[in-house]
Amino acid sequence: MAYGALDLHKKERQIRIVLDNGDVLDRRIATTRDRFTALFWGRPPMRIVVEAATESEWVAQHLEALGHEVIVADPNFAPMYGHRSRRIKTDRRDAAALAEACQRGCYRAAHRRSARQRTVQIQLNVRRELTDSRTRAIAIVRAVLRGAGFRVRSGSAGTFLARVAELDLPPSIIDTLGPLQTMIKVLSEELAQADERFATIAADNPEVTRLMTVPGVGSITATAYVAALDDAARFGRAAQVASYLGLVPREYSSGEQQRRGRVLRSAHPHVQSLLVQAAWRLSRSKDARTAGLRAWAEGIARRRGRNIAMVALARRLARILFAMWRDGVAYDGARIRPTARHVAPPIAADATKPRVNY
Repeated sequence: MAYGALDLHKKERQIRIVLDNGDVLDRRIATTRDRFTALFWGRPPMRIVVEAATESEWVAQHLEALGHEVIVADPNFAPMYGHRSRRIKTDRRDAAALAEACQRGCYRAAHRRSARQRTVQIQLNVRRELTDSRTRAIAIVRAVLRGAGFRVRSGSAGTFLARVAELDLPPSIIDTLGPLQTMIKVLSEELAQADERFATIAADNPEVTRLMTVPGVGSITATAYVAALDDAARFGRAAQVASYLGLVPREYSSGEQQRRGRVLRSAHPHVQSLLVQAAWRLSRSKDARTAGLRAWAEGIARRRGRNIAMVALARRLARILFAMWRDGVAYDGARIRPTARHVAPPIAADATKPRVNY
């Protein structure tokens, strides 16, 4: 069976194809569907390894439509490049290394998100950009007003324009800030529509609805969490989810020395941020169902500080959400262990009820 490999780049692709008779074809083509079709259309089915990258999904789908088997491989899997020289790096050598990995089966397939969750992720990215743009605009307005001796009282971003209108501003400042105020108004309207759209998505998705039973976890956080993981079955343990979301510390330890640093860089920093925000909301909640989690976080805050405690609480929330999704149960505060060293939650009276390990 013939096989091949693609070294992906934004404008051009380096491709290596090894035919059944051992002949090797090296090509460098433009990154267009037409060029892929011209090169791969009509060839016998082959296995092709593609590095996971921004454009790898549409490339994989197009090659699969042409009748080939495509493996989107994790570029962090070091054995995939085991025979590549580290002193000289070229696209042609990278494609050759990928082709050899394809022949030997020495690769680790990356997870390819479902089409539904890819669409949701794009919508989440658009909403995040709207939120960031509004935040930047509000910060500029606040800075201008402070420089002129005015101060806007505290409140939510949704009521910011109303609080600015309470000030007796001179006409010159009103004219200067007019474009920014118009921008904030438009962005707020777009965000309101986006929130309605995500409320509809949450209502139509039973997994998202179930995760929203956790106090402090709203439709945006639950939707982003499900979109990031896509399939709970691909994780064996809750600890893997926490690591995947970057909610564990960096570590470089050897022998008797143990060095731990800040949390890891995540492939989903927005979900990481949303979980930390949910942890802060939960820590201020008076809901009796979260008493165990608040007591657990307070114990860490006394020893390590509140910021570290909130990251720890976000990590535990990530584990709880995964357990709920995996076992198909809603949040139950009675199952929360009051201390981290408690061995297991009490046995439920109803033995037929699914048990969730929080």
